[in-house]
Amino acid sequence: MRTNRQGLIVWFQHMKNLKHIKRYGHLIYASKKLKYAVIYVDQERLEDVENKLLRHSFVSKVDQSKKPFIRTDYENAIPDKAKQYDYKMGI
Repeated sequence: MRTNRQGLIVWFQHMKNLKHIKRYGHLIYASKKLKYAVIYVDQERLEDVENKLLRHSFVSKVDQSKKPFIRTDYENAIPDKAKQYDYKMGI
């Protein structure tokens, strides 16, 4: 059984607050320079977790990832004949 998950981008004030953010989902990435973290959360709990995160004083804003809603099946997956020839030549 596979659960549908979605990413949340959490903008925060200080890196020491990252410990609190980890409690709400699976931490994937945290940027020290730009002060944001990417966490994954089950889609059923998404709104609840987002509201809980926004209640903290150290959280500036929370953005939802659009990845689950973007179409990933491409119509023209076969490259041109000229490009295939170039790939075979090693260009």
